[in-house]
Amino acid sequence: MIEINEQILTDINRNFIIPPKPQILSDLQNLAALDDASIADAADVVVKDLAISSAILKIINSPAYGLSRTVSDIKQAVMFLGWDGVNALVQGLKLKHMFAAENSCISLERFWDTSTEIANVNMMIGQRFKKQIAIESLYTLGLFHDCGVPPMAIKYDSYLKALHLSNQSGKESITEIEERLYNTNHAIVGYYFANSWHLPKEICKLILNHHDLSILDDVTDSDMQISFAILKMSENLVNLVKRGTPLTEWNTIEVKALDVLHMNDDEYVDLQEDVIDYLNSEH
Repeated sequence: MIEINEQILTDINRNFIIPPKPQILSDLQNLAALDDASIADAADVVVKDLAISSAILKIINSPAYGLSRTVSDIKQAVMFLGWDGVNALVQGLKLKHMFAAENSCISLERFWDTSTEIANVNMMIGQRFKKQIAIESLYTLGLFHDCGVPPMAIKYDSYLKALHLSNQSGKESITEIEERLYNTNHAIVGYYFANSWHLPKEICKLILNHHDLSILDDVTDSDMQISFAILKMSENLVNLVKRGTPLTEWNTIEVKALDVLHMNDDEYVDLQEDVIDYLNSEH
């Protein structure tokens, strides 16, 4: 587990461009703090943002979400999602528009497309665990797990080289390469970012440690361990479909991830086929 102290957070704040929390998130969070607030009040806030409203309806009616009926009214969708659900989706939807793409050394459009696909696959896998873990939190985790990458790509012109090195190296992880080149890594930057947007502490912790494969050691059935296993499985499946290659570390962790998710090989093959069909149908 990565340890964070105040000096590290101060350095991130000083050296990186971290976008401020969007006003709609502040409005929703302030509303939720009121004793007499209702979810209908949240719907009134969301409905004012047409782009967010449209995107929420698209997500909630997608196969990834798994509803048996179509929701056509944004207020009805917000009522269905509840406070935590609508907050999670708004966070993710706003995230993609907070960085200036022209200042980045990588394609942020492609980056967010991949993050969105991972978020949607997270929800598909999460259907098995929705009594334990809210699938909206898995959506947020999928979108935000690499949210430290854009600030790194904006600050460092050589960052694309670091990503290429991580794809070629079988010995160094991306965070180790980042530490060697920049004395920080995208997991720490992402943790600071997620905290500044007041994401749930559990998600912030996962963002900080999403490259720590030891989380899968010894099955504990904790929400954190299950969410981590789902994330790694989603990353692998998206990589497999979109790039034709598995996640670099998947061979190392596949058995552990399946154990954590109490999934046998046949169930994983069935899931893989469903994800391939879903991802191919999106384009």
